Amino acid sequence: MGEHRLIDSMEAMKAVRVHEFGAPEVLTYERAPRPEPSDDEVLVRVRAAGVNPVDCRLRRGRMTTMLSENPFPLVLGMDVAGVVEETGAAVTGFERGDAVFGVNGFPEFGAYAEYATTTADQLAPKPETLDFTEAAGVPVVAQTAWQALFEYANCTTDKRILVHGAAGGVGHIAVQLAKWKGAEVVATASGYSEEYLRELGVDEFVNYREEDFESVVDPVDIVVDTVGGDVQQRSVEVLDENGVLVSVVGQPPKGVGETRSIAVKAVSGRSSHPSLLATIDEIIDAGELRPTISAEIPLAEASRAHEIVETEHVRGKLVLEA
Repeated sequence: MGEHRLIDSMEAMKAVRVHEFGAPEVLTYERAPRPEPSDDEVLVRVRAAGVNPVDCRLRRGRMTTMLSENPFPLVLGMDVAGVVEETGAAVTGFERGDAVFGVNGFPEFGAYAEYATTTADQLAPKPETLDFTEAAGVPVVAQTAWQALFEYANCTTDKRILVHGAAGGVGHIAVQLAKWKGAEVVATASGYSEEYLRELGVDEFVNYREEDFESVVDPVDIVVDTVGGDVQQRSVEVLDENGVLVSVVGQPPKGVGETRSIAVKAVSGRSSHPSLLATIDEIIDAGELRPTISAEIPLAEASRAHEIVETEHVRGKLVLEA
């Protein structure tokens, strides 16, 4: 009996699991089986996990196409930072003890746990200038911002960019990446975030609560929208001819942009760039990019983190500490 308890303890972990879709209260911190890596996967001892709005939508059952047919019990979480515990037979480039950060792919997810598995191509060495909590706030938003700016919109030095929701997770990374590339950046956010965004390098700021951006912003080449709704249709008015509107909050409504010669695109959330995380790592360690972590919340209080994400304007990212 004692031996059985020892084996069980070795194979178990604590995780936040969902047994049915619903409000934040369905997130249950409980004992769960520890995952085992397949041949192309790495088992990570999670130190921190980022919280993204998509996690909340998944928890409510609004994005079931991203899930397996019977996902329960479901462990959410796509951003992970931690230490390599074990590698699959086909994995090269990582070994036990390496500090890493990366993405847990769908439909497995799994970062809201003490241990998580992900494929080796979705991991990179943790930036040396970030701790685990900061690193966990990077992967999903950085990949999304990179995809929006460089894969979909061809952001270059001579471009003028408008970022909506610039103080949020994707927004504050998009601002920094656009400035790293040498572009001119216009940002919309509440007045509370003006000083913060100016410090990130924003050239022009619009308080959306006091001004209609389409009335005060001169033409731009690219709009990165993290807000959605009528903001997308209104953004068409400030785009130059042959401009690009990129949505990171789903496919824009039919008809957006049809009256203008502009491109309208929706970010898928996963970059086709195989070494993107390593590139992001280099930019961070060069001092050109740094995530903002608005709060560090214990893994056991994941429901509180979801409540915050759903009811407040979060600056940067929330992170769960495992």
